[in-house]
Amino acid sequence: MAAKSDYYDILGVSKNASQEEIKKAYRKQAVEWHPDKHRDNKEIAEKRFKEVNEAYQVLSDAEKRRAYDQFGHSAFSPEGSPGSAGFSGFPGSPFSGGGGNWRVYTSGNGGQSPFAGFDFRDPFDIFEQFFGGSSPFVHRERIPRYSITVDFMDAVKGSEKEIVINGKKRKVKIPPGVDEGSRIRFDDFVLSIDVKPHSVFEREGNDIFTKVSIPYSMAIFGGVIEAPTIHGNTKIRLRPGTRSDTMVRLKGKGIPYLRGRGQGDQYINIQIEVPDKLNREQKKAVERIREEGL
Repeated sequence: MAAKSDYYDILGVSKNASQEEIKKAYRKQAVEWHPDKHRDNKEIAEKRFKEVNEAYQVLSDAEKRRAYDQFGHSAFSPEGSPGSAGFSGFPGSPFSGGGGNWRVYTSGNGGQSPFAGFDFRDPFDIFEQFFGGSSPFVHRERIPRYSITVDFMDAVKGSEKEIVINGKKRKVKIPPGVDEGSRIRFDDFVLSIDVKPHSVFEREGNDIFTKVSIPYSMAIFGGVIEAPTIHGNTKIRLRPGTRSDTMVRLKGKGIPYLRGRGQGDQYINIQIEVPDKLNREQKKAVERIREEGL
C-alpha cells in the first residue's frame, strides 16, 4: 500500500497552524483542486481534491488532530497504532455496521477508538457546506437524505419504524446502539438519526450515566439501593462511608456496540441527600456528631 501524504503538507500549513490558518488553506486548496477545474487531468484532480478534504476533516477537529499528531495515519486504520508502548491499539471501527443492505456512520465513539476505521465524509459535501450552497462547479445527482427522531430507548435497543419516502410507506430497521447524528445508508436513500433525550439516563459513547440519591444515614452506614439501568432496575450494595459523587461502575450494562460484540458500561453517580429541615431529635443527633468531630 502506498504511503499517504502528510495532512499538514497537503494543506501547506505548519504543525502548529491555527484553526483559522487551516480553514484558509483548505479554502484555497479545495477551489484549486476541484475536479471540474481540471477536465484534462480530472483523475489526478479528484485524487488531490479528496486528499485535501480528508486532511481538513482531521486537522479541523481538535480530537482527531491530537490523535493524528500522536499516531499519524495509523490512528485512523482498523489496526490502530502499532508499536506504541503502553498502547493497546484501536479496535474495529464503530463507524460502520453490517447487516442487510445498509451501513451505519456515527459521530459517537461507540466506547471504542473514535478514529478506528474512520469513514471520511463525501468531499463534495464538505466543499458545499464550507462554501455554502451547492458547488459552483458541478451539479451532482445526490442520494436523497431524510431524518427521523427516535426515542432514547429505541436508539439503545433498536427498533423498526415506518416512514414515508416519496409518498410511499417504508419500514426501516434502526439497529441497536445508534446515536445522535448516526446515518443509515439504505439502497436508495440515507436516513439521519436524531435521538430524544432521556429523563434519567445520559449517554457518552456507549456508556450510560445516571444519578441516584441516598439518605445521609446510608452514606454513613452503607446499605442496598435500587438503581435504574437500561435493562431494568438492579440492586447495588454501598459500603459504609460512601462519599457524594462516588461513581459505581456496572460493567457491560451500557449500550451495545454498533459493530462487534459487547456493550459499554453504566455508571451510577451517588448523591447524598441533605435534608432541608430536621426535627428536635435529629438536630440533637447531628450536634452529637459535630461534637465528636465527624
